Amino acid sequence: MTEIEKVEKLRENANVTFAEAKEALDNSGNDILDALIYLENSGKARVPEGGGFYSGTDLPVPAEPAVSGDNAAGTKNTGSGEEFVDLMKRFGAFCLKMFNKGLNNYLEATKGDQLLFSCPVLIVILLAVFFFWITTVLFVISLFFGFRYRFSGDDLGKDSINSVMENASGVVDEVKKSVSESMHKNDNKDNKQE
Repeated sequence: MTEIEKVEKLRENANVTFAEAKEALDNSGNDILDALIYLENSGKARVPEGGGFYSGTDLPVPAEPAVSGDNAAGTKNTGSGEEFVDLMKRFGAFCLKMFNKGLNNYLEATKGDQLLFSCPVLIVILLAVFFFWITTVLFVISLFFGFRYRFSGDDLGKDSINSVMENASGVVDEVKKSVSESMHKNDNKDNKQE
């Protein structure tokens, strides 16, 4: 079943929006039952009569399969190949999730009240990885010229993250002020000596 089909099925069963269903699936490893429980616990899904999708306080622990060494077809099952495939699937799902987050969150540069550019975070990360020194130097220099940076998007557009960016801008402003005052004092000192 594709992710879209799972979202639609979850929307029908839980009577929630597309975004709520997608969030629940993302937070529950794309498992529909776990997503229903997540929605029920968060108060977003209607609880079925006679109790919830799971009315206990802890999630049930699945029973361990019997270890016999043979599978249903009669062939020897080592388990390590299946574990590796499962691990690779989870790693691939994680990479895809990070890729999507990198494309759906943006680094925005402003000067004054004007938005100069908005770039997906994935592109910024790639630039920082492949052109680290150039990107870092340009970023610091742009701060001295009054540029301000902030993140936007569902994952990174939070006040806590953007306050760190604002603090970096504040430090640069303090350094500029300190350098300017120092240069002004030196100019006054030179003028008095003449």
